Amino acid sequence: MIDPKPVAVTLLVLYSPRLEECRRFYRDLGLDFIAERHGQGPEHYAAVLPGGMVFELYPARQGRQTDILRLGLAVDGATVTPPLTPGRHVLTDPDGRKVEVRAT
Repeated sequence: MIDPKPVAVTLLVLYSPRLEECRRFYRDLGLDFIAERHGQGPEHYAAVLPGGMVFELYPARQGRQTDILRLGLAVDGATVTPPLTPGRHVLTDPDGRKVEVRAT
């Protein structure tokens, strides 16, 4: 067993060539995004999850791979679109990333 350390994930950034489709996909899983822009950077979306972790979606740029990642999310299955039955579901986001969703 891995010995737990006092480390927390505070930021996750996904780059997507299908930014609006990904925003809708993750919004439908319950993430509440706001549009942001930092200085001269691109407009992107950010959601703050319980515990303070920031989940951001940025437009993909040349040289940024967008598909090598697997996510795990815990959600209230009754509040997502479409609703999910309790249990484990493996979904695929618009960029082809596998998203393991644990619905309660």
